[in-house]
Amino acid sequence: MKPRDLSVLLGVILIIIMLVIPLPGWLLSILILTNISLALIVILVSMNTVEALQFSIFPSLLLLLTLFRLGLNVSTTRSILSEADAGGVVETFGTFVIGDNPLVGFVVFSILVIIQFLVITKGSERVSEVAARFTLDAMPGKQMSIDADLNAGMINEQQAKERREKIEHEADFYGAMDGASKFVKGDAIAGIIIVLINIIFGLIIGMVQMEMSFQEAITTYMQLTVGDGLVSQIPALLIATATGIVVTRVASQGNLGTDVTAQLLRYPKLLYIAAGTIFFLGFTPINFLLTTVIALFLAFGGYWLSRPVVESETDQEMEDVEADSGQMKSPENVVGLLSMDPIEFEFGYALIPLADANQGGDLLDRVVMIRRQLAIELGVVIPVVRIRDNIQLNPNEYRLKIKGNEMAKGELLLDHYLAMSPGMEDDDLEGIMTTEPAFGLPAKWISDDMKDEAELSGYTVVDPASVVSTHITEVIKKHAHLLLGRQETKQLIDHLKETYPILVDEVTPEPLPIGDIQKVLAKLLRENISIRNLPVIFETLADFGKMTNDTDLLTEYARQALSAQITKQYVQAENTLKVITISNDVEKMIAENIQQTEHGSYLSLDPESQQLIIRSVSEQVEQIAIGEETPIILCSPTIRMYVKQLLDRFFPNVVILSYNELEPNLEVKSVGVVNVA
Repeated sequence: MKPRDLSVLLGVILIIIMLVIPLPGWLLSILILTNISLALIVILVSMNTVEALQFSIFPSLLLLLTLFRLGLNVSTTRSILSEADAGGVVETFGTFVIGDNPLVGFVVFSILVIIQFLVITKGSERVSEVAARFTLDAMPGKQMSIDADLNAGMINEQQAKERREKIEHEADFYGAMDGASKFVKGDAIAGIIIVLINIIFGLIIGMVQMEMSFQEAITTYMQLTVGDGLVSQIPALLIATATGIVVTRVASQGNLGTDVTAQLLRYPKLLYIAAGTIFFLGFTPINFLLTTVIALFLAFGGYWLSRPVVESETDQEMEDVEADSGQMKSPENVVGLLSMDPIEFEFGYALIPLADANQGGDLLDRVVMIRRQLAIELGVVIPVVRIRDNIQLNPNEYRLKIKGNEMAKGELLLDHYLAMSPGMEDDDLEGIMTTEPAFGLPAKWISDDMKDEAELSGYTVVDPASVVSTHITEVIKKHAHLLLGRQETKQLIDHLKETYPILVDEVTPEPLPIGDIQKVLAKLLRENISIRNLPVIFETLADFGKMTNDTDLLTEYARQALSAQITKQYVQAENTLKVITISNDVEKMIAENIQQTEHGSYLSLDPESQQLIIRSVSEQVEQIAIGEETPIILCSPTIRMYVKQLLDRFFPNVVILSYNELEPNLEVKSVGVVNVA
């Protein structure tokens, strides 16, 4: 244990000893001076803190110092009543204050106690209570503000975590201060009671047991009592003042001394007004010489403060210009310009109310929900979406960028609703023809008074915020594989390792580095396969990673291991799946044209055969599209990834599955066959 930690423990033990064992006068003097020194240090520290959390130990320290002071009161009371002596410090304070008149000294001491109890302690207690209540009430708003800054890209995840922790610490601190201030109040009351006990019982003991006269007893015990009260109440007054300073302190750029001098003397010309007022008071019976001296002092202060203000402002402006110039010239500033946000959402000035909470916009909250929704659906943490307005866009236009590339754009009419047709167009419904941006469906922008009519006609009516939220969700979901890099993969692996350490150690760094794992996960995401079930994927990689490092092949094995998930994702009602199958001739043609290389395998099919296959797939997909169903092609496991490579450019939305990716109890119904004959 460190010496500093040991000293605190010994101090607590000493307090307990003081409450039980009588202490000699010289030791009491040392402890009294220590108490005064600690009180001075506390009030100086409280004045030099910029914000309350910099002195977060203050509530606990307040309790220890209060207990220490009460222990001293018990020890000095024991010495005063038993020996009529409490050490040189107590006697010196009592003699200095009382002088030849014990009654005057007692009155001075009483005034000091009243000031502490009724003014400082009472005020500190009230301020602590209000600060604790306001801090707790403000917590939800502060949390929402942090989430908004996080979604806007103004801060990162680590900074958001630090701010949330700071809010929690503030709530804990002001709650603790609310309780600790009650001890300060109790200490003041105890001080008054102890003084009365010392005087009353001191007179009784002095006159009865020590056979003193009344005058001698009152002088002796009043002197010691007032001295004891002063040496305990002065530190108590300092601690109570420090309590008030800490709980009334607001965050700023400097300490209390800096803020007081900077803000109180911010307007030097006001000192001239104060000087004039004091000067004219001299024409009353008040001493003219005294008022004149003070007025001259204030006037000189105003003159002296007026001169350097302009110069300091000029110097500050020069420093700011030099700092800005230095930043523009520094290579670090140029390097900072190279950073790129993973996801950016930009909008025209007419769409600002969509993101402005003061105008009722809830886009920031919706983005938070989108990130949570995609984390559950895809199993990957979507980066923070930076939201900003862009005057270069049309007023109602917005666009979504992923890693600097524009992936989607659209237009919104904030004072309208988007009505999507149920299948039959209603020409009587007035509106502006458009296309629903997320799925490309025909739609109309209708006014508010047409909303009820559209809903009665069977239209699906959504507000602009829902339109753009759906669009953002679908675009991010479609391009989630672009957002999963090696760093993000490492975070997923670290999270998995907390629960499955042996499984992770068996997969990476040997036989598969993080880069290969990232490729497998990205390939799954690219085909809209969730990677949330990461343990199953890693079990597959552990089984087959030692046999091959071909990421395409490992992806196929992982898909087969996720058969239950894939089946549930695409199965229709009554445990039936409608698919387009591939004829034996086409499967044989594809299998015979697979080329194996040291860098992997690929499909080497002549252009004519490719066109025949694509034409046949196009015919079958058109038939499926008439029924508004998702086209699914079913083939053997050995050629699935090659069929995907062949059709991906022409039919990106067509799902390619293999027999091994479906559950055995699933009923598969063929609604078409891909053939080249």
